[in-house]
Amino acid sequence: MFSLQGHTALVTGGTRGIGQAVALGLAEAGADILLVQGGQRDESNTQTQRAIQQLGRKATIYTADLSSRDDVAALVPRVLADGHEVRVLVNCAGIQRRHPCESFPDADWDEVLQVNLNVVFRLCRDVGAHMLRLEPCAATGRRASIVNFASLLSFQGGLTVPAYAASKGAVAQLTKALANEWTARGVNVNAIAPGYVATDMNEALLGNPERLAQLDARIPAGKWGQPEDFKGSAVFLCSKASAYVAGHVLVVDGGWMGR
Repeated sequence: MFSLQGHTALVTGGTRGIGQAVALGLAEAGADILLVQGGQRDESNTQTQRAIQQLGRKATIYTADLSSRDDVAALVPRVLADGHEVRVLVNCAGIQRRHPCESFPDADWDEVLQVNLNVVFRLCRDVGAHMLRLEPCAATGRRASIVNFASLLSFQGGLTVPAYAASKGAVAQLTKALANEWTARGVNVNAIAPGYVATDMNEALLGNPERLAQLDARIPAGKWGQPEDFKGSAVFLCSKASAYVAGHVLVVDGGWMGR
């Protein structure tokens, strides 16, 4: 039910944090991984690649500046020209900028919306067009799966993060819109909304003792999440186990939204 044997997964943000854990989880389930990372190759990239290879799976790194429309436009043609058949797409790359709403800079707004929303749409569109041409997979009963990473701020407004909240609210709605058109055609589209997770993106919160205490007090699990907590949910949404799940935003938050 949870096997991804023979699948190839394209994962953005796959060399650190949640994306890295998800890439490893998909590899553990049998998938070969195409890692998309911005900028030049560094040690975190090659560490992730080696870890996947040690699992007996193939791992290929593609570099692309996700803030560049040209780089994003060129990514999928490059992947397909290399002969990859992409059965799984995970959009996990994201950035955060914090400013009071009344002084939020246009440049930061544009960058956050580009990386967190525009890239998700364009990769879903371009990879999705490829997926819709594939033959259905006997193992899963569908052509392919897409998992977008949303956020608690798909539902809430947050503080000093209007661009991030806007982008993640839009990712949740985009996920539903894609699912409405593609589920019957064999491509399942869902999203995962992480709660508070100990990653580089949350350094500002982790370094603020007062705000951290407020957050900790509300999480029923009594602790922040770890990147590894997202392996299972990602494998579930990419595998046969989620055959009748579509257009869903799966909250993985230690109980925060239920409080």
